[in-house]
Amino acid sequence: MLKVGVLGAGHLGKIHLKLLNQSNKYNLIGFYDPIKENAKKVEKEFGYKSFETVKELIDAVDVVDIVTPTLSHFDCAKEAIEKGKHIFIEKPITKTVEEANILVALSKLHNVKGQVGHVERFNPAFTAVKKSIHKPMFIEAHRLAEFNPRGTDVPVVLDLMIHDIDIILSVVNSEVSHISASGVSVISDTPDIANARIEFKNGCVANLTASRISLKNMRKTRFFQRDAYIAVDFFEKATEVVKMKDAPEKPGDFDMILQNAEGIKKQIYFENPTVENNNAILDELETFAEAINNNTTPIVTLEQGTEALRVAQMIINDF
Repeated sequence: MLKVGVLGAGHLGKIHLKLLNQSNKYNLIGFYDPIKENAKKVEKEFGYKSFETVKELIDAVDVVDIVTPTLSHFDCAKEAIEKGKHIFIEKPITKTVEEANILVALSKLHNVKGQVGHVERFNPAFTAVKKSIHKPMFIEAHRLAEFNPRGTDVPVVLDLMIHDIDIILSVVNSEVSHISASGVSVISDTPDIANARIEFKNGCVANLTASRISLKNMRKTRFFQRDAYIAVDFFEKATEVVKMKDAPEKPGDFDMILQNAEGIKKQIYFENPTVENNNAILDELETFAEAINNNTTPIVTLEQGTEALRVAQMIINDF
C-alpha cells in the first residue's frame, strides 16, 4: 500500500480523502489545508490527521494528491516532485502551459510518475465505447451545468470544457490545425458560456459548447465516423451505438436497410455496450497506484494534461 497525503480539504478534497481511506491500494496518512478552521473541522469530523505544513505532509508520504485551487497546483506539485514523490493533480494541471511543461521536465528528472484528474476518462459510459471509436471525423460535445459559484474563478473553458477537450484529444490521433471560439461573460468576470470549433490536421472537426449558467445539467458527446455514430451521455452514464455494414443479399424482415443514390445498400444495426457502475474518482486514483506499483504509464499523463491545457488556452486566447 502506498502512503498518500492530500493537499486541499475542500469539497473535492474531502471526496478524495474518503475514497483514499477506503482504498486497499493506499494508506491515507493525512491532509493539509491552509484554512485552519476547515482543517480542524475535517480532522474532528472524519478523523484524518491534519498536517501543519505542506512540507511535513510531503515528507510523510509516497504519493501527493493535489486537490487545491488551480493557482497553487504548480508550487505544490513542484515541491512534491523535487522530493521524489509521485503526484496526482486535479485538472487543469496548472494555471499556465509554461508551468505544466516545467512539471513534465521535473517529473522526468526525478523519475516520478504523475497523473492528471481528467475524471471523464473513467466514466463508465465512455470506457464502454472507447474501443468502438475509430478515426472520428466530426465530434459534437455539450457540457451544460447549473450555476455554482465554485469554479467561477476561472473561465468556463478551464472549469468545464477542458473535460471534453481531453476526451477528444484522447481519441483523435492528430494535431490541432486551427481553432475558432467565442465566449460570453454573463455572471462572472470570466466567460460563463463558450463555443469552440477545433480543426485537426487529419480533417476531423470538433464542435464544443460549455455553459455554467444553464437551467439543467447536460454532458453529451457524439462521435461520427465511417459507418458508425456513437453517443456518450456522461451525465446519465448511457451510450448509443449505431453502425452500418454491407447489407446481406437476402435481408431479414426486420433488418433496417438504406440505399444511396449509387444503389449501394447498407444495413443499420444497434449495439448496446454494457455500462458498468463504478466510482470514476476511485478508479482514477487506484489506476494511478497500479501504474506506480507496476511501473507502467498512467492513464492520463502529465503530458496529456499539458496538451489539454494548451488547447484550452488557445480557445481562451481566441475569444
